[in-house]
Amino acid sequence: MNITVRRKLEMATRVRTFSRAHPSTEPTYTTVLGRLEERLTEAEAIATKWQEARVAASAARNRRRELRRIVHFQLLKYLVAVGTVAAKTRMDLAMEFRLPSAGANNQAFLTTVKALAAAAEQQRDALVAAGMAPALLEQLQQKLAEFEVASEEARARKLSHIGARADLALIAGDLMDAVRVLDGINRWRFANDPDVMAEWQAARHLPPSGPATKPVQVKGVTPTDPGHVAPAA
Repeated sequence: MNITVRRKLEMATRVRTFSRAHPSTEPTYTTVLGRLEERLTEAEAIATKWQEARVAASAARNRRRELRRIVHFQLLKYLVAVGTVAAKTRMDLAMEFRLPSAGANNQAFLTTVKALAAAAEQQRDALVAAGMAPALLEQLQQKLAEFEVASEEARARKLSHIGARADLALIAGDLMDAVRVLDGINRWRFANDPDVMAEWQAARHLPPSGPATKPVQVKGVTPTDPGHVAPAA
């Protein structure tokens, strides 16, 4: 999650806590606070899905990485070794059984191994005669299928993760709008109560994106005419 979005959601949560501790029956206040609470509840649900998608995507990538290791360093090593032996009496096999590049991307790796598995299936008898266990190709096909499933899962979860992040950014903007209105209302409500106003200022404070160089200081509030709404800071 974007750090700025996270800070906005954290700030909106503090504003909700403050607002519940200092309730008001004034219709406008109730409406704006209700809007903030509704959007914040949506954000919390989406943030949970975002985290779940992030964890699931990481698990799928790890599974894909492990499957690739098994295919490359166990199954293919065995298959290529047998193919090399078979090629001593079948020169036409000399170019068919080679390990794929370790640096190839996942799609290229999958394409290469599928072609290798297909070639091995066509030469099954010659490879078995050279020492290949009959079950090797079945296990290779199984691991390739699992690799494809893990790859698709990783892609799907990544898209879900990106979508949730975009939704959170949109909601964060709505929350900031609600906080701005609440700020105007609270400056009017608590103009003659510096302590509560300082508490509100702390609740609505949004830290800068970069590391803070000094502690945040809340400025004192000068009481004004309750009938005058001061501009938002």
